[in-house]
Amino acid sequence: MSNITLRDISKALNLSVSTVSRALTDSYQIGEETKKIVLDYAKAHNYVPNRMARSLKEGRTRSIGVVICSIDNNFVAQMLDGIDQICTESGYHIIIMQSKEAQQQERACVDLLYASGVDGIMISPTYQTTDFSYLKKLQESGFPIVLFDRISDEMDAHKITANNFQGAYEATKHLIDNGHTKIAHINSNSRLTMASERFEGYKKALKDHHIEFKQELVKFCNTTTPQTLNESLQKALEELLSTTKPQAIFTATDLLSTKCLSLLHQKGIQIPKDMALIGFSNSDLAELLNPSLSTIYQPSHEIGYTAAQLLINLIKGKDMGPYETIQLNTTLQIRSSSR
Repeated sequence: MSNITLRDISKALNLSVSTVSRALTDSYQIGEETKKIVLDYAKAHNYVPNRMARSLKEGRTRSIGVVICSIDNNFVAQMLDGIDQICTESGYHIIIMQSKEAQQQERACVDLLYASGVDGIMISPTYQTTDFSYLKKLQESGFPIVLFDRISDEMDAHKITANNFQGAYEATKHLIDNGHTKIAHINSNSRLTMASERFEGYKKALKDHHIEFKQELVKFCNTTTPQTLNESLQKALEELLSTTKPQAIFTATDLLSTKCLSLLHQKGIQIPKDMALIGFSNSDLAELLNPSLSTIYQPSHEIGYTAAQLLINLIKGKDMGPYETIQLNTTLQIRSSSR
Protein backbone atom coordinates (compact mmCIF):
# COMPACT_ATOMS: atom_id res chain seq x y z
CA MET A 1 0.00 0.00 0.00
CA SER A 2 1.51 3.35 -1.08
CA ASN A 3 1.74 6.31 1.27
CA ILE A 4 -0.83 9.05 1.01
CA THR A 5 0.44 12.48 -0.01
CA LEU A 6 -0.22 16.04 1.10
CA ARG A 7 -2.47 16.39 -1.94
CA ASP A 8 -4.50 13.32 -0.88
CA ILE A 9 -5.06 14.83 2.57
CA SER A 10 -5.87 18.18 1.04
CA LYS A 11 -8.52 16.67 -1.23
CA ALA A 12 -10.07 14.51 1.51
CA LEU A 13 -10.41 17.40 3.97
CA ASN A 14 -11.19 20.10 1.39
CA LEU A 15 -8.20 22.17 2.49
CA SER A 16 -5.39 23.71 0.49
CA VAL A 17 -2.09 21.84 0.25
CA SER A 18 -0.32 24.74 1.98
CA THR A 19 -2.78 24.62 4.90
CA VAL A 20 -2.23 20.88 5.31
CA SER A 21 1.54 21.31 5.13
CA ARG A 22 1.53 24.07 7.74
CA ALA A 23 -0.76 22.10 10.03
CA LEU A 24 1.57 19.10 9.88
CA THR A 25 4.56 21.29 10.78
CA ASP A 26 2.71 22.91 13.71
CA SER A 27 2.75 26.37 12.13
CA TYR A 28 1.46 29.20 14.31
CA GLN A 29 -0.50 30.38 11.24
CA ILE A 30 -2.94 27.48 11.54
CA GLY A 31 -5.62 27.19 14.23
CA GLU A 32 -5.51 24.37 16.77
CA GLU A 33 -8.80 22.85 15.58
CA THR A 34 -7.58 22.62 11.98
CA LYS A 35 -4.24 21.17 13.13
CA LYS A 36 -6.05 18.47 15.07
CA ILE A 37 -8.25 17.53 12.11
CA VAL A 38 -5.26 17.27 9.79
CA LEU A 39 -3.04 15.41 12.27
CA ASP A 40 -5.78 12.93 13.16
CA TYR A 41 -6.44 12.19 9.48
CA ALA A 42 -2.73 11.86 8.70
CA LYS A 43 -2.20 9.48 11.61
CA ALA A 44 -5.26 7.38 10.76
CA HIS A 45 -4.07 6.97 7.16
CA ASN A 46 -0.40 6.36 8.02
CA TYR A 47 0.92 9.50 6.38
CA VAL A 48 4.73 9.51 6.20
CA PRO A 49 6.34 12.88 5.35
CA ASN A 50 8.99 13.08 2.68
CA ARG A 51 11.71 14.59 4.83
CA MET A 52 14.14 15.16 1.97
CA ALA A 53 11.58 17.04 -0.11
CA ARG A 54 10.54 19.09 2.89
CA SER A 55 14.15 19.95 3.75
CA LEU A 56 14.85 21.14 0.21
CA LYS A 57 11.69 23.25 0.18
CA GLU A 58 12.12 24.78 3.63
CA GLY A 59 15.89 25.07 3.60
CA ARG A 60 15.90 23.11 6.86
CA THR A 61 16.70 19.56 7.89
CA ARG A 62 14.17 19.38 10.73
CA SER A 63 16.95 18.08 12.93
CA ILE A 64 18.56 19.49 16.06
CA GLY A 65 21.94 18.78 17.58
CA VAL A 66 22.34 17.89 21.24
CA VAL A 67 25.73 18.09 22.96
CA ILE A 68 25.97 16.50 26.39
CA CYS A 69 28.83 15.36 28.64
CA SER A 70 28.01 11.65 28.50
CA ILE A 71 25.03 9.35 28.16
CA ASP A 72 26.19 6.92 30.85
CA ASN A 73 24.15 8.30 33.75
CA ASN A 74 20.45 8.38 34.58
CA PHE A 75 20.14 12.14 34.80
CA VAL A 76 21.34 12.68 31.23
CA ALA A 77 19.26 9.74 29.96
CA GLN A 78 16.16 11.27 31.55
CA MET A 79 16.87 14.65 29.90
CA LEU A 80 17.36 12.96 26.53
CA ASP A 81 14.02 11.21 26.97
CA GLY A 82 12.36 14.60 27.43
CA ILE A 83 14.15 15.96 24.36
CA ASP A 84 13.13 12.94 22.29
CA GLN A 85 9.48 13.26 23.36
CA ILE A 86 9.00 16.86 22.21
CA CYS A 87 11.05 16.32 19.03
CA THR A 88 8.91 13.32 18.09
CA GLU A 89 5.75 15.31 18.77
CA SER A 90 7.04 18.20 16.64
CA GLY A 91 8.44 16.17 13.72
CA TYR A 92 12.12 16.75 14.47
CA HIS A 93 14.87 14.21 14.88
CA ILE A 94 17.89 14.59 17.13
CA ILE A 95 21.60 13.99 16.68
CA ILE A 96 23.33 13.36 20.02
CA MET A 97 27.05 13.92 20.57
CA GLN A 98 29.18 13.52 23.71
CA SER A 99 31.85 15.95 24.85
CA LYS A 100 33.26 13.54 27.46
CA GLU A 101 33.95 16.59 29.69
CA ALA A 102 36.61 17.84 27.23
CA GLN A 103 36.18 21.41 25.99
CA GLN A 104 38.10 20.72 22.77
CA GLN A 105 35.84 17.76 21.97
CA GLU A 106 32.80 19.87 22.84
CA ARG A 107 33.81 22.40 20.21
CA ALA A 108 34.44 19.63 17.67
CA CYS A 109 30.92 18.30 18.34
CA VAL A 110 29.38 21.71 17.72
CA ASP A 111 31.42 22.24 14.53
CA LEU A 112 30.39 18.85 13.17
CA LEU A 113 26.71 19.35 13.98
CA TYR A 114 26.70 22.79 12.36
CA ALA A 115 28.46 21.44 9.25
CA SER A 116 25.91 18.61 9.01
CA GLY A 117 23.12 21.16 8.65
CA VAL A 118 21.17 20.87 11.90
CA ASP A 119 18.63 23.65 12.40
CA GLY A 120 19.78 24.46 15.92
CA ILE A 121 21.88 23.18 18.81
CA MET A 122 21.17 22.65 22.49
CA ILE A 123 24.24 22.19 24.65
CA SER A 124 25.07 21.22 28.22
CA PRO A 125 28.66 22.48 28.54
CA THR A 126 31.55 20.56 30.09
CA TYR A 127 32.44 21.30 33.71
CA GLN A 128 35.56 23.13 32.59
CA THR A 129 34.17 25.19 29.69
CA THR A 130 35.01 28.87 30.03
CA ASP A 131 35.36 29.96 26.38
CA PHE A 132 31.99 30.42 24.70
CA SER A 133 33.26 32.64 21.87
CA TYR A 134 32.68 30.05 19.14
CA LEU A 135 29.08 29.59 20.26
CA LYS A 136 28.57 33.36 20.39
CA LYS A 137 29.75 33.67 16.77
CA LEU A 138 27.23 31.06 15.64
CA GLN A 139 24.50 32.77 17.62
CA GLU A 140 25.36 36.19 16.17
CA SER A 141 24.93 34.74 12.68
CA GLY A 142 21.31 33.91 13.57
CA PHE A 143 21.85 30.26 14.44
CA PRO A 144 19.55 29.10 17.29
CA ILE A 145 21.35 27.91 20.45
CA VAL A 146 19.94 26.94 23.85
CA LEU A 147 21.96 26.08 26.96
CA PHE A 148 20.43 23.48 29.27
CA ASP A 149 21.18 21.90 32.65
CA ARG A 150 24.72 23.30 32.95
CA ILE A 151 24.67 26.99 32.17
CA SER A 152 27.10 29.90 32.36
CA ASP A 153 26.97 33.65 32.84
CA GLU A 154 29.66 33.91 30.13
CA MET A 155 27.04 33.62 27.38
CA ASP A 156 23.73 35.39 26.82
CA ALA A 157 21.20 32.88 25.53
CA HIS A 158 17.99 31.15 26.47
CA LYS A 159 18.88 28.76 29.31
CA ILE A 160 16.99 25.98 31.11
CA THR A 161 18.24 24.48 34.36
CA ALA A 162 17.21 23.28 37.81
CA ASN A 163 16.94 25.72 40.70
CA ASN A 164 20.33 24.75 42.10
CA PHE A 165 20.34 27.36 44.84
CA GLN A 166 16.95 26.19 46.15
CA GLY A 167 17.96 22.53 46.05
CA ALA A 168 21.19 23.16 47.94
CA TYR A 169 19.42 25.33 50.51
CA GLU A 170 16.79 22.65 51.18
CA ALA A 171 19.40 19.88 51.48
CA THR A 172 21.43 21.87 54.01
CA LYS A 173 18.33 22.97 55.92
CA HIS A 174 17.21 19.34 56.16
CA LEU A 175 20.52 18.42 57.82
CA ILE A 176 20.23 21.40 60.17
CA ASP A 177 16.65 20.46 61.09
CA ASN A 178 17.99 17.02 62.06
CA GLY A 179 20.30 18.66 64.59
CA HIS A 180 23.55 18.85 62.60
CA THR A 181 25.64 22.01 62.84
CA LYS A 182 28.99 20.78 61.53
CA ILE A 183 28.05 20.23 57.88
CA ALA A 184 30.66 19.67 55.18
CA HIS A 185 30.07 20.54 51.54
CA ILE A 186 31.75 18.70 48.65
CA ASN A 187 31.37 20.30 45.23
CA SER A 188 32.87 20.31 41.74
CA ASN A 189 35.56 22.88 40.96
CA SER A 190 33.67 23.83 37.79
CA ARG A 191 33.26 27.48 36.83
CA LEU A 192 29.70 26.88 35.63
CA THR A 193 26.90 28.53 37.61
CA MET A 194 25.58 25.16 38.77
CA ALA A 195 28.53 24.71 41.15
CA SER A 196 28.51 28.27 42.47
CA GLU A 197 24.73 28.33 43.00
CA ARG A 198 24.82 25.09 45.01
CA PHE A 199 27.67 26.47 47.10
CA GLU A 200 25.73 29.70 47.72
CA GLY A 201 22.59 27.76 48.68
CA TYR A 202 24.61 25.82 51.27
CA LYS A 203 26.09 29.02 52.73
CA LYS A 204 22.73 30.81 52.85
CA ALA A 205 21.10 27.96 54.77
CA LEU A 206 23.91 28.10 57.35
CA LYS A 207 23.57 31.86 57.66
CA ASP A 208 19.79 31.79 58.03
CA HIS A 209 20.15 29.30 60.88
CA HIS A 210 22.97 31.21 62.61
CA ILE A 211 25.63 28.59 61.93
CA GLU A 212 29.12 29.89 61.27
CA PHE A 213 30.50 29.14 57.80
CA LYS A 214 33.87 27.37 57.98
CA GLN A 215 36.02 27.17 54.85
CA GLU A 216 37.76 24.02 56.07
CA LEU A 217 34.44 22.14 55.79
CA VAL A 218 34.22 22.88 52.04
CA LYS A 219 36.05 20.80 49.43
CA PHE A 220 36.09 21.35 45.66
CA CYS A 221 36.91 18.28 43.56
CA ASN A 222 38.15 17.82 40.02
CA THR A 223 35.30 15.89 38.39
CA THR A 224 36.59 16.02 34.82
CA THR A 225 37.28 12.27 34.55
CA PRO A 226 36.38 9.25 36.70
CA GLN A 227 40.02 9.00 37.79
CA THR A 228 40.39 12.64 38.84
CA LEU A 229 37.01 12.47 40.58
CA ASN A 230 38.04 9.43 42.62
CA GLU A 231 41.42 10.91 43.52
CA SER A 232 40.00 14.31 44.46
CA LEU A 233 37.15 12.85 46.50
CA GLN A 234 39.47 10.44 48.32
CA LYS A 235 41.72 13.34 49.29
CA ALA A 236 38.77 15.52 50.33
CA LEU A 237 37.32 12.84 52.61
CA GLU A 238 40.71 12.05 54.16
CA GLU A 239 41.20 15.73 55.01
CA LEU A 240 37.70 16.04 56.46
CA LEU A 241 37.94 12.87 58.54
CA SER A 242 41.44 13.56 59.86
CA THR A 243 40.79 17.13 60.96
CA THR A 244 37.26 18.53 61.18
CA LYS A 245 35.25 15.26 61.06
CA PRO A 246 31.81 16.67 60.15
CA GLN A 247 28.48 15.44 61.50
CA ALA A 248 27.00 15.49 58.01
CA ILE A 249 28.01 15.93 54.36
CA PHE A 250 26.12 17.60 51.54
CA THR A 251 27.44 16.62 48.07
CA ALA A 252 26.68 18.70 45.00
CA THR A 253 26.68 16.32 42.03
CA ASP A 254 25.28 12.92 41.14
CA LEU A 255 28.66 11.16 40.93
CA LEU A 256 30.02 12.84 44.05
CA SER A 257 26.96 11.69 45.99
CA THR A 258 27.11 7.99 45.11
CA LYS A 259 30.93 7.81 45.21
CA CYS A 260 30.99 9.52 48.59
CA LEU A 261 28.61 6.96 50.07
CA SER A 262 30.78 4.12 48.76
CA LEU A 263 34.07 5.61 50.01
CA LEU A 264 32.67 6.37 53.46
CA HIS A 265 31.49 2.79 53.70
CA GLN A 266 34.99 1.57 52.78
CA LYS A 267 36.44 3.75 55.54
CA GLY A 268 34.17 2.15 58.11
CA ILE A 269 31.90 5.17 58.54
CA GLN A 270 28.35 4.06 59.35
CA ILE A 271 25.74 6.18 57.59
CA PRO A 272 23.73 7.78 59.17
CA LYS A 273 24.85 6.61 62.65
CA ASP A 274 28.33 8.17 62.41
CA MET A 275 27.62 10.75 59.72
CA ALA A 276 24.58 11.88 57.72
CA LEU A 277 24.75 12.23 53.96
CA ILE A 278 22.59 13.93 51.33
CA GLY A 279 23.37 14.92 47.75
CA PHE A 280 22.14 15.87 44.32
CA SER A 281 21.28 12.66 42.46
CA ASN A 282 18.75 11.33 39.97
CA SER A 283 20.06 7.80 40.18
CA ASP A 284 17.44 5.05 40.13
CA LEU A 285 19.72 3.22 42.55
CA ALA A 286 19.47 5.86 45.30
CA GLU A 287 16.64 4.00 46.99
CA LEU A 288 18.38 0.62 46.62
CA LEU A 289 21.73 1.63 48.12
CA ASN A 290 22.64 0.60 51.65
CA PRO A 291 21.63 2.80 53.29
CA SER A 292 19.22 4.37 50.83
CA LEU A 293 20.53 7.79 49.77
CA SER A 294 18.70 11.03 50.55
CA THR A 295 18.76 13.20 47.45
CA ILE A 296 17.86 16.44 45.78
CA TYR A 297 16.02 15.25 42.68
CA GLN A 298 16.14 17.45 39.58
CA PRO A 299 13.28 17.57 37.03
CA SER A 300 15.54 16.10 34.33
CA HIS A 301 12.82 15.05 31.87
CA GLU A 302 11.19 18.48 32.12
CA ILE A 303 14.55 20.24 31.64
CA GLY A 304 15.14 18.34 28.39
CA TYR A 305 11.56 18.76 27.17
CA THR A 306 11.42 22.50 27.93
CA ALA A 307 14.83 23.22 26.42
CA ALA A 308 14.01 21.35 23.19
CA GLN A 309 10.61 23.05 22.93
CA LEU A 310 12.30 26.42 23.28
CA LEU A 311 14.89 25.58 20.62
CA ILE A 312 12.20 24.39 18.19
CA ASN A 313 10.30 27.65 18.72
CA LEU A 314 13.47 29.62 17.97
CA ILE A 315 14.03 27.55 14.80
CA LYS A 316 10.48 28.31 13.70
CA GLY A 317 11.17 32.01 14.09
CA LYS A 318 8.77 32.63 16.94
CA ASP A 319 9.41 35.77 18.96
CA MET A 320 10.71 34.43 22.29
CA GLY A 321 11.49 37.86 23.70
CA PRO A 322 14.76 38.74 25.46
CA TYR A 323 17.08 35.99 26.64
CA GLU A 324 15.95 34.45 29.90
CA THR A 325 17.02 31.73 32.30
CA ILE A 326 14.27 29.31 33.35
CA GLN A 327 14.87 27.53 36.66
CA LEU A 328 12.75 24.47 37.45
CA ASN A 329 12.16 23.43 41.05
CA THR A 330 13.97 20.49 42.61
CA THR A 331 12.50 17.95 45.06
CA LEU A 332 13.88 16.90 48.45
CA GLN A 333 13.75 13.10 48.80
CA ILE A 334 14.48 12.01 52.37
CA ARG A 335 15.78 8.46 52.83
CA SER A 336 17.84 6.55 55.40
CA SER A 337 21.23 8.24 54.82
CA SER A 338 20.17 11.52 56.45
CA ARG A 339 17.62 10.36 59.01
